[in-house]
Order: sequence, then C-alpha cells, then structure tokens
Amino acid sequence: MSKVLIVIGDAAEALDTMYPLFRVQEDGYEAVIAAPEVRTYHLVMHEIPPGWDVTREGPSYHLKSHIAFRDVNPDDYAGMFITGGRAPEYLRYDRDLMRITRHFFEHEKPVAVVCHGAEIVATANVIQGRRMATVPKCQFDVEICGATFVNEGCVRDGNMVSGRTWHDNHLYMREFMRMLREYVEHSLSHRR
Repeated sequence: MSKVLIVIGDAAEALDTMYPLFRVQEDGYEAVIAAPEVRTYHLVMHEIPPGWDVTREGPSYHLKSHIAFRDVNPDDYAGMFITGGRAPEYLRYDRDLMRITRHFFEHEKPVAVVCHGAEIVATANVIQGRRMATVPKCQFDVEICGATFVNEGCVRDGNMVSGRTWHDNHLYMREFMRMLREYVEHSLSHRR
C-alpha cells in the first residue's frame, strides 16, 4: 500500500484536512498524519460569516498525528498533502518539514497544497516560476517567492496541485488522486 503524508499542526483547518484524509484512504492509500510531535492536534473551523470581511475561527475536531516531522523519511511516501488554516504560519519554521517538502519537489512526487499551506511551499523555496492557487490573503507569500497567484479552484503546475480553500476540495483532490495513481503506476513499472 502506498503512503501519503498529510501535514498538520494546531489550528489546521478541519475541512482542509479531513476531506483529503478520507479521500486518499478511499482510494486505498495509507494516510500518515505528520506534525511537529506525535500527539493530538486541535483543528479549527474557518468561515467568513455574512457581512464580515475577515475569517472567523472556531474550534473543531481533534486529530492525532502518527509521526513527528523529524522522523519522516520522505522516500517512504508517494505523495504529500499540505493543509491550510493557521498551522502553516508556524509550521513553515520547522527545518524538518522544509527538508521533507524539498524532497518531494526534487523527486517530482505529487504534492497538494490548499489555502495557507502555500506558506510552507513558499518558505521551502520550491515555487519560483510556478503557478499556484491559494486563499487570496496568501497571494503576497506566493508572489514574493516568485510564483504566480491564480485565483482558481484547481491549479496544476508540474508535481504540485493547489486550491484556494476547502470549497475547492472536489476540484484539486480529483487531480491529486490522478497524480498519485500515475506516480505509483510509473514507480511500479520501473521496479519490474
């Protein structure tokens, strides 16, 4: 069974996280939750209420990680999913997560990024010259790191597919699952 690394931390957005978690399992992949430490993390719910200009955050589900970033051997994984919410604001300072992220891009393995997850790939310095979607408030992060912000629900550029928010789950996850399938099939054919 191929494994997919799912990156979370406290304040990861619940719908950004839970839909992809179940979606990769639905297609037979082992979902491995990676975080700064092995413990239970507090997910949050983000929404822009009618009449508001900014996102309101509320408590949501809890999710236990399986592995700490420092213990991840990225060679063991076929793909990586980077969730949104506020977690990426501080996860992007984790050196081991930066090592893992760079590995996936150097080896052209499938990576899906949603919402504030753009802050992680931007900090890892792997998006220069690429097109990517993210929540509009992360447009600056994407552009200052050399990428082109695209306000669409699913943007694929090479080994990365990105979406704006959980509202786009059905768009970019379809493409991510196709990318995983193609990567695994290609890897298996080269082992024979």
